[in-house]
Amino acid sequence: MEPIGIKDFLYYKYLSNVKYAPDGKRAAFIVSNCNEEENSYESRLWLYDGAFRQLTDLGKESRYIWEDANAILFPAVRSKDEKKRAEKKEQFTSYYRLNLSGGEALHAFTLPFAATWIKKLPNGAFAVLGEIDANAPDYYCMKREDREKVEKGYADDADYEAFDELPYWSNGEGIVNKKRTALFYVTFDDASQKLTVQRVTEPFFTVDAIETIGDSVWFLGDSYTARRDLTHPKLYVMDGCTGKIRFLREYPGYYVERIKAVGETLVMTATEGKDIGLNENVDFYTVDRETGELTMLYENTESLWNSVGSDVRHGGGESMIGANDRLYYITTRFESSHLYALDLAGKNVPVATEIGSIDAVTIHPENDTALFIALYEGSLQELYAKDMKTGELKKLSHFNDDALKDKYVAKCEQVSVESEGYRIDGWVLKPKDYDPEKKYPAVFDIHGGPKTVYGTVFYHEMQLWAGMGYFVFFCNPKGSDGRGDAFADIMGHYGETDYQNLMDFCDEVLRRYPAIDPMRVCETGGSYGGFMTNWIIGHTDRFCACASQRSISNWLSFNGLSDIGYYFVGDQNRADFYTDHAKLWEHSPLKYAKNVKTPTLFIHSDEDYRCPLDQGLQMYAALVDRGIPARICLFHGENHELSRSGKPLHRIRRLTEITNWFEKYAKE
Repeated sequence: MEPIGIKDFLYYKYLSNVKYAPDGKRAAFIVSNCNEEENSYESRLWLYDGAFRQLTDLGKESRYIWEDANAILFPAVRSKDEKKRAEKKEQFTSYYRLNLSGGEALHAFTLPFAATWIKKLPNGAFAVLGEIDANAPDYYCMKREDREKVEKGYADDADYEAFDELPYWSNGEGIVNKKRTALFYVTFDDASQKLTVQRVTEPFFTVDAIETIGDSVWFLGDSYTARRDLTHPKLYVMDGCTGKIRFLREYPGYYVERIKAVGETLVMTATEGKDIGLNENVDFYTVDRETGELTMLYENTESLWNSVGSDVRHGGGESMIGANDRLYYITTRFESSHLYALDLAGKNVPVATEIGSIDAVTIHPENDTALFIALYEGSLQELYAKDMKTGELKKLSHFNDDALKDKYVAKCEQVSVESEGYRIDGWVLKPKDYDPEKKYPAVFDIHGGPKTVYGTVFYHEMQLWAGMGYFVFFCNPKGSDGRGDAFADIMGHYGETDYQNLMDFCDEVLRRYPAIDPMRVCETGGSYGGFMTNWIIGHTDRFCACASQRSISNWLSFNGLSDIGYYFVGDQNRADFYTDHAKLWEHSPLKYAKNVKTPTLFIHSDEDYRCPLDQGLQMYAALVDRGIPARICLFHGENHELSRSGKPLHRIRRLTEITNWFEKYAKE
């Protein structure tokens, strides 16, 4: 069998955004792939109706909605005029209609703003979310000459940035100062081709969550002009027949994640964060549609999202859907993500609990089959069907069957250890052509978050190293997801119990697998894993080489530079930025840089606004200043998602840099 190669991910298929048609008789989804020549990703729309059929082929179709049971709307730039407008960076979104009875996709209408979400209402109007500049909120309805003045102002200021808000940038979005997500009410008459667009939210309001029940549109958000506060969401409802909005209620002190419709009932997921702050798992509430008053439906301590790590996904999809008087949702439990259902009496039951990762789901009230995209059996993404009456699971698609054919894919062997009063679970991958009489190097990989998990799903970088002759091992220390609020809580204790858990797990792996050479163990991690890598090299020299990726090194500077820093730092460190400097410095890896002896590679991206570039540079400079072997590789135009959705050639270079660093110190 051949080993997994660095470039093999170029040939994987990535599935996302599966949705049933309104009649539940068929479903659409997106299939993406890498284009090495153009250093980009291509995405195409597919249909499943018992068989599979590709619907589009431009390679740019990554979003869509079902307009009705026989037609799909999707945004695209296809005509010469649209391409010219896009090159000039004009703000517009053109929608095309694809009739499944046959024929090419035809232009439907063009919106005069950048749309991010759209829903057709019963009366034929559309509720649309779109990005606006609060300094020019009426750009969408300006006359051509007025729009040109605004555009000239943008061009004149292209070399400048002026900030007067927090956050001023956001990972994956760029500069967000005065940028808002607005709600629009749109009508379009096919006969007359008349388009009317009305922005219904005020300029400084941004929408965070939205849902429809019949002809009513419910949305949550808040207005701000200087500092955004996440704990004062406001609930509004828009009349889908008139576009008029009505304020219902404010929820001071609550972090609200989502609102979802279960039949005629509105359900909200929210928490006050009284126990573990921002990382606290949210509860389920029903919402009085007249007053906005909340009533507890289900007190919850488990994750309501899929946090199982992998680097073989591209695109997303629904993770919570109301149907059959139930709210279906993806939840992470231990090392896997499952599908559960909560009814309006508060009864919570499992629907799909296979080991692996459910990445996106669709359910229809007239269909007993749940369709979902999943990573199962150590393989790549495919589309699966779950019969919700019999429990039968069926693999429907075979997009990736050939990708791993005749390839060595190491099996996960579980290792658990008792550490600091907790059972820490993890896994080991054996190297290709493993011989127990030989000695091998190893890689210890630490996940991000910290509230995420590693599991037994396919992970390209880990399989690469196993194929090259490394043991690879990884675990879920305290702070990880999947085991309730108490286990996820490391507020004020970063680098304490979690660090000891990791070291104890490492010791247990070395004890159980004597073929690992303890002098040739490498370590790497990204985000929280990068923080922990920086922490590790300041507290032990047991690893022969480390690779710190998109890391945190200094909580004091992180506070003002990260897009989440101004609220995350105090929350997670239980420290006031203005008075508790000693506490923040105590938990900053940079404080311990004087102890580092380990050769360390740093990977960072200049548009990473989650863990900004300065974090890696500060640590790197401290090592070089002290004569410790160090290297930093900076990726231009990439953000925090480099390892998962960065440009294909950048992903290859990143993995090459890390692998070469390990080869230099573990195999020479």
